[in-house]
Amino acid sequence: MQTKVNYIVFITIVFSLFTSDAFCQDIRNKNISIPIEKQRDTTKTIKNIPITNDTIKNDSKSQKKKQKLEGIISRGAVDYEKLDQKKKQVTLYNKAYFKYLDYELTAGKIVYDYDKKELYAGRIKDSLGNYSQRPVFKQGSQVIEPDSIRFNTETKKAIVWNTRTTYDEFKIKAAKTKKVNDSVYFMKDIIFTTSEDIDNPEYIFKTNKGKFVPGKKVVTGVTNMVIQGVPTPIGLPFAFFPMSEKSISGFIIPSFGDTNLRGYYLQNGGYYFALSENYDLTILGDYYTNGSFALRGTSSYAKRYKYSGNFNISYENLIEGERGLPDYLNAKLYNIQWSHSQDAKANPNSRFSASVNMGSSNYFRQSLNTRNVGANLNNTLSSSISYSKTFQSIPQVNLSLAATHSQNTNTQSVNMSLPTLQLNVDRVFPFAPKSGIKKGFIHNINLQYSLRGENRINTTDSLFMKKEMFSNMNSGMQHSIPLSTNFKIFKYFSVSTSVNYTETWVFNTIKKYYDENTGQVEQRRQNGFDAFRQYNMSANIGTTLYGTFNFSENSRIQAIRHVIRPSVSYSYTPSFEQYYDTYAIDALGTTINEYTRFEQGLFGTPNNQMSNIANLSIGNNLEAKVKDKETDEIKKVMLLNNLNLSTNYNFTADSLKLAPLRLSAGTQLLKDKMQINLGTTLDPYAINNAGQRIDMWNIDNGGSLFRMTSANATVNYSLSSTDALFGGSDSKKNNENPNVMNGGRADDLFGQATDLADRRKSMFGEKDEEQKESKGFYMNSIPWDLTLAYSVTYSNNNRNSEISNNSVMFSGSITPSEGWRVGFSSGYDFKNKGVTYTQIRFERDLKSWRLDLSWVPNGYYKQWNFFIGIKSSILQDIKYEKRNAADRIYR
Repeated sequence: MQTKVNYIVFITIVFSLFTSDAFCQDIRNKNISIPIEKQRDTTKTIKNIPITNDTIKNDSKSQKKKQKLEGIISRGAVDYEKLDQKKKQVTLYNKAYFKYLDYELTAGKIVYDYDKKELYAGRIKDSLGNYSQRPVFKQGSQVIEPDSIRFNTETKKAIVWNTRTTYDEFKIKAAKTKKVNDSVYFMKDIIFTTSEDIDNPEYIFKTNKGKFVPGKKVVTGVTNMVIQGVPTPIGLPFAFFPMSEKSISGFIIPSFGDTNLRGYYLQNGGYYFALSENYDLTILGDYYTNGSFALRGTSSYAKRYKYSGNFNISYENLIEGERGLPDYLNAKLYNIQWSHSQDAKANPNSRFSASVNMGSSNYFRQSLNTRNVGANLNNTLSSSISYSKTFQSIPQVNLSLAATHSQNTNTQSVNMSLPTLQLNVDRVFPFAPKSGIKKGFIHNINLQYSLRGENRINTTDSLFMKKEMFSNMNSGMQHSIPLSTNFKIFKYFSVSTSVNYTETWVFNTIKKYYDENTGQVEQRRQNGFDAFRQYNMSANIGTTLYGTFNFSENSRIQAIRHVIRPSVSYSYTPSFEQYYDTYAIDALGTTINEYTRFEQGLFGTPNNQMSNIANLSIGNNLEAKVKDKETDEIKKVMLLNNLNLSTNYNFTADSLKLAPLRLSAGTQLLKDKMQINLGTTLDPYAINNAGQRIDMWNIDNGGSLFRMTSANATVNYSLSSTDALFGGSDSKKNNENPNVMNGGRADDLFGQATDLADRRKSMFGEKDEEQKESKGFYMNSIPWDLTLAYSVTYSNNNRNSEISNNSVMFSGSITPSEGWRVGFSSGYDFKNKGVTYTQIRFERDLKSWRLDLSWVPNGYYKQWNFFIGIKSSILQDIKYEKRNAADRIYR
């Protein structure tokens, strides 16, 4: 079916090639000799091609104009190139080829009859008598592979037998194709499929006759679907397929089903708009017989070497019950997603990016078009749109503008910044030498300047994009000038000092006062410019200590090294009491409270208490040098990634000057497959009977030196059949979840997300290389993977001594045979004694088709989803899906 324009151009090329001029040039270049008989011939040769010496040779009407070639011609064959003057034929045999412009023909045998102006290309027999070297015609990305081809170079009509071609995702085969003219082809006994192997396809569409208009359409007669050689009842009296190398607009057939509360439905039906090569648009909709409906728009766009992205917007109007009855409910949901990324090569000095996920707080919990438990359990939706630019000046200046959004789906609170301005001027060393190394206290003195301006909105989901949303918007700007330097003392100690000046501008403040009419303390918003200024200073001294313990040369462990990084710092912040006022809290004015008019500002409040704080921190890590058993190569192995402790002491505090001691540790085991993180908080102060900290050491109160107030431990373990531990090669698995943008997890501990609008994609992501290479129903190695996560938290703030959290989660998948994959996700909460979210997944790769079944056996999300359909986007409407999800009650 793909002969189309390729044959038209091919005939023209061959016609040009095998005229007398072109042919003779090839013969002369190949030095092919022509035997001449003893008697004198009555013919004359013009450039080695015999032409009969006729009396009408001077007739101007019989003389043909000289053909001109538009490019270099290349031809040849492995065995021979034969010229038969008697039959007036040229034959190329065994791996014959012909190239001209962007066209290429290869075949076992190519014969041209320059008397009949006919060309023939076909296969040849090998030593076993089997046909081989099928003709292959290529033009650009189009490839045609018939058994044989014959056409006339004058009439430009052609007949092709058993042609094979590929058009987009279609594989097409026709027993006989007849070319009538440049734009119409008639075909007989046609099959077409999206299967990779057209000689042994999983399914085909079969028809007896068809008409092909190159680049436009294919119209067929009665068409029947055949699966594994068995005809099915699926058929059409005729079929029409638009054929174009570009995207084509068209309808999307919806899914049909029924629910208990909303009745029958048509879901995910709509229209695809192929707007241009750079962007498209898909409009989908749902309708339920109880009046519920949904609309969704999806657009993808890209411009090579510039940018790419996609935009999704959804709106759902869900109805339950009957209007006028007590149980009637109408829920309106919406969600907006936008992802934009700029190519790094587009502009090195400026960049624009966007990652937006905002909408109704209950969208992922109530929507009927997505199944993403990870997003359901996530309590936060966040968005960011940013633009940054670097000015290549001296000093360098960096400017950025960003709009951010954060939404708590439990409290339905929304925080937005519209926008945030950030300006940073690079470090300036005023006393550094013009050349050479900066040394000492003076040379390293440097200063910076940064500006941050922000408009922030705190609102709720119900007031989003309404007038009330902007009424309490806060605005402000903050200037910061840090002055710092660093140097070394006693050769091994690094010292850094800094002084920071900050000036904050605000455009709205508050005033608190006692209202005698209401008998309450009132707060009034005051719009107008105001500012406060503050400064602080700090110093830090630290060093690094190394300790190495060496073993014998024959030992597998060659050495263990311990690295300690102690650090002591001091910070001083004076009191700025001038920015504080008082107000009475009763009518008599006997009780006075202190406040600052900058309380609700964007950048905090001025410090009203002098602060002298010393901080102590110690970092540790432990690593070993291990000799490989086979190669004797020395490798570094991390035994302890970190062991950190920190605390601080406030000299100016009237009590509880020492802060609790925080300990944390982390390591990786089993070739980084297992991550272990530990943490605990130790308080040196005792508590009273009410559970409050008192200014008394815990050891003086009859306890230990420190009182453990909390402790936590997390263990994550990932392993698979590709790990070296199980004989694999430690290849990385690329199983990116396409719905991470919704707010779900990248792993599948909470199950795999399902997009009901597009079920053609695998739940397991792309296949691993090990699975791709496996052959046969039974496999020697069975690919699998397993992820484990364990978390436990101990709480003892008020001597309650309890395990507040204790749970384990696991997920994995296994490929028992080629094409089959089974996945699972579950866990157990030891604290609440219950099974966590559980999902079981089955998938069958049927090559051209895909079958999957996901099942949630218990809980709020109890459901099952079944799908079978063709993978190809061209035939994505040929599918069957059925799902049974519990109707959700919205209250």
